Amino acid sequence: MSKKLSFSNYLVIGVMLFALFFGAGNLIFPASLGQNAGTNVWWAVLGFLATGIGLPFLGTLAMGFSGSKNLQDLSSRVHPVFAVIFTSLLYLTIGPFFALPRTGAVSYEVGVLPFINPDYGQIGLLIFTIIFFGVTLLFSLNPSKIVDNVGKYLSPGIIIGLFVLLLFVVIKPMGGFESPHGSYVDNAFMTGFLEGYNTMDALASLVFGIIVITAIREMGVTSTKGIIVATAKSGGIAIFFLGVIYTGIAYLGATSTELFGLFENGGPVLSSASGHYFGSFGAVLLSVVIFLACLTTSIGLTTACGEYFHTLMPKISYKTFVIFFSVFTCIIANFGLSNIITYSIPVLMLLYPLAIVLILLTFLSPLFNHARLVYVSVMFITFLISVIDGFKALCSSLDIEYYEWMKPIVALYENYLPFYDVGLGWLIPVLVVTVITGIISKIQKVQTKTV
Repeated sequence: MSKKLSFSNYLVIGVMLFALFFGAGNLIFPASLGQNAGTNVWWAVLGFLATGIGLPFLGTLAMGFSGSKNLQDLSSRVHPVFAVIFTSLLYLTIGPFFALPRTGAVSYEVGVLPFINPDYGQIGLLIFTIIFFGVTLLFSLNPSKIVDNVGKYLSPGIIIGLFVLLLFVVIKPMGGFESPHGSYVDNAFMTGFLEGYNTMDALASLVFGIIVITAIREMGVTSTKGIIVATAKSGGIAIFFLGVIYTGIAYLGATSTELFGLFENGGPVLSSASGHYFGSFGAVLLSVVIFLACLTTSIGLTTACGEYFHTLMPKISYKTFVIFFSVFTCIIANFGLSNIITYSIPVLMLLYPLAIVLILLTFLSPLFNHARLVYVSVMFITFLISVIDGFKALCSSLDIEYYEWMKPIVALYENYLPFYDVGLGWLIPVLVVTVITGIISKIQKVQTKTV
């Protein structure tokens, strides 16, 4: 018999999920969005929330709905080889390539850089990241409950602390909204939508979903329906807190531009605002909280990546993977926060549509009897479009013209794919191919039964 959970159970799981999703790095994106969106901030926030909290919620729910053991098990519905490649790329993206080095870079830019001479910024980053990822390595090699306890008590502390800061922002704004910049001028919603990719939470939800489902089962919920309901309610609590924080930080960013000017990224926005309202003590306190939040996230991601790749390649020890990832991450972190964000965009433009479509197919799967034909066809058409979007973003990051082989493909997509200009060129082809292959799979099943 499946147990019915109380609100306090949902709250515990919801706060746990919030802690899993919430890295201090997530704060910098809505802050930067607010600064750049200006008077169009609310449209931009709506777009950001769609991908920043909506997709992670659906991703977590999809893992419960699918009944899969893990992401590799779910993505093997496409093909076992695809499952290994996609899962590995996802772990590397939320791990040593981008999200992990971002934890160290954010900690440094928000918590340390404001207090040192800018001339020593780069050497300071090197020293800080060696210490930061050295501590990460130490805890990852010897997993301890201290990390869980810090995360358990730190998450409510972060929520309360940010709510206090945001309360001051609402009561006494730093200034008015400035004019929007860049693509926020004419297309604030879709710019915010794509900016939400940077949180990487939709990718992470496909990993974290299993952790949530395991916690729910340990509380006595065993039926598929009960797990889905409990996941939805717990997820609702997590995304409520995330949504309020994202909206508030975006508002903070929008009101800060008049006083501080436009920053290169969202890191200095929070430290400047905290110093403005609470003085040096507030800035130091924010630095400590963000350092601890980033450290616990760093340890969790390093441990998760080490465990996955050790499972994938058991001949290489978990310890070896953790040491390698820690050293590699430290090197990447020294490229600086802005560079990490810039070069993550091409990878996210490739992976995010694939993740979104996998989530959607998970919910639609019973309608076409989980036919591999549908999964393979739809994911293939999505890849053909998203890989070009990834190369376009790479060219933009490098500030170079499109490669010659890309130009006719881009022209074809721009002329014939609806919504391609706003980053959703894959949407209509995915829907059409899903319907066509779904019908074909139904016909094939009927013919098989007849025979």
